[in-house]
Amino acid sequence: MNQLQVVAIIAEREVLRYTPAGMPIVNAVLQHSSQQMEAGIARLTEFEVAALAAGEISGRFSEAALGGVYQFTGFMARKSRNSKSLVFHIIDFSAVNSD
Repeated sequence: MNQLQVVAIIAEREVLRYTPAGMPIVNAVLQHSSQQMEAGIARLTEFEVAALAAGEISGRFSEAALGGVYQFTGFMARKSRNSKSLVFHIIDFSAVNSD
């Protein structure tokens, strides 16, 4: 199974564009920071991940607030067929309340 859920902020986002096939797509960078337990020890985890939203969700994603905290669901895939770099493909997201 290739499914990833992460709470992150939208740190960077490009403008909505269209692929040669006419599919809308938005590239972005997400930032995550949290404390996780590993072997009984608290560990600070921080990372940035390249992400993209394609198809119907790209319009909603392109209007989401930069710096806003969201829960993202998606999957990881290679950036291109011959690349070793990974990109997080966003299939859904929702705002996280900061209560």
